[in-house]
Amino acid sequence: MAASPSLASTAAPGSARGRGVGPSAGLSADIGAALEQRIRSGAYAPGARLPTEMALAAEFGVSRAVVREAVARLKADGLVASRQGSGMSVAARPDSGSFKLAPGTPAGEALSHIFELRALVETGAAELAARRRTPADLAAMYAALQAMGEAVRQGDDGAEDDDVFHQAIAAATHNPEIRRFVSFLSAQFSESRRPTWDAAGHATGRAAAAQAEHERLYAAIAAGDAAAARQAAAGHLYQAAARVGAAPQATCLEAKLAVGPAHEENDHG
Repeated sequence: MAASPSLASTAAPGSARGRGVGPSAGLSADIGAALEQRIRSGAYAPGARLPTEMALAAEFGVSRAVVREAVARLKADGLVASRQGSGMSVAARPDSGSFKLAPGTPAGEALSHIFELRALVETGAAELAARRRTPADLAAMYAALQAMGEAVRQGDDGAEDDDVFHQAIAAATHNPEIRRFVSFLSAQFSESRRPTWDAAGHATGRAAAAQAEHERLYAAIAAGDAAAARQAAAGHLYQAAARVGAAPQATCLEAKLAVGPAHEENDHG
């Protein structure tokens, strides 16, 4: 196997090598991210043995216990597997064992890809929610909607209530797998909602615009109009992508069609 690149060349600034000191959980996460990048890039090929704990500890300048914790995370994610008498090796199919978004805050094309994924999942969830919602489901959505409305009026942070609203829609599908997946995406994506709800978001009208979209989405679900709910969700995701700088043309075509060219011009004008 070719010599492994150093952590400095694979991890973000401020990672384990750059800091030199820090909590072991943070160090192991940084090292795990660096090793994951090598696996996903092919620097560590499927089936290849990982360097020994001692070699990795020396490379990253940490204890073997920190390396062991990092490798354990990779194993839990299905990226590596243990072979009796041979140590740890890269899984034969490292992308099939688990799903998670790449570490760090997504931007550019990566952010557009996430919005495409959200559009595929959340438009369908909105449609199912309109067909299956119960009074209790509507009450949960409405409570989050009201909380966001109050945040708009007071200039407060409504990002958590934003998450709760979308998770309530997923719960209204009464499909536990959809609920779990949307909950996962919300946890991964919640930081990207902050620009909508921070001081600048209120000052520029981003928060008010997002709330208007939420109200249209809730109204469609409450009315039991599956087609309108799907369209409202698509339009909301398209505009949300624009608000955080994801190229709108890279998001789901259905979402682009939902708002139309006139709305798009107004949003960016």
